[in-house]
Amino acid sequence: MSKKVMLITGASSGIGRATALSAADKGYKLILTARSEDKLNKLVEEVGRDQALAAPADVTVYKQLKSAIDSGVEHFGGLDVVFANAGTGLSQPGTENGEPEEWDQLIDVNVKGLLWTAKLTLEKLKPRKGHFIITSSVAGRIPLKGSIYGASKWFAYGFGLNLAEEMKEWGGRCTTICPGMVNTPFFDEAKPDKLDAQDVADAVIFATEAPQRSSIREVMLMPTH
Repeated sequence: MSKKVMLITGASSGIGRATALSAADKGYKLILTARSEDKLNKLVEEVGRDQALAAPADVTVYKQLKSAIDSGVEHFGGLDVVFANAGTGLSQPGTENGEPEEWDQLIDVNVKGLLWTAKLTLEKLKPRKGHFIITSSVAGRIPLKGSIYGASKWFAYGFGLNLAEEMKEWGGRCTTICPGMVNTPFFDEAKPDKLDAQDVADAVIFATEAPQRSSIREVMLMPTH
């Protein structure tokens, strides 16, 4: 069983929640952050208060996120893995027909929130040669007509590749997870024939449990159908 400490952003539902439960089964101590304090508290109760800490924060607010991360690291005494999972989409696709107000929120969460998370955790990961994991998307690896969301995931994908090069200088690892469509609350209608959040959680655990000598830079997974 692992004795490592993992931080998960966007931990209250979907991929983040599934990863928290899987990591808990492996023995990880968990710093769980998201905007919904109620959902985080329920997840902590499910995992156990000795193993998980709710640290509510909005990833787009630097000071909030810093406070959450600092309190979690102080509580558990260190940090080994960061899963930068928080993300959002758009209700109105395309460029010509898109909504600039939505773009602001998308960039704040999918781009700046990712950057804030990395900036605030790298110095804490370094002493333990830690691991930074990013949720990008297949949408960040292929052209999609007019997709602003896809462009934000291109950023996440490219940033992950660059961050891996930066972290290897001190023995750290960085993995970018690129799932296809996942059946999560992200979508208004259920998509039971697509990937499950657990599939992505399994990919995260696969990367973190690899021997330290093995840096899994990228995992791409697609629905069979």
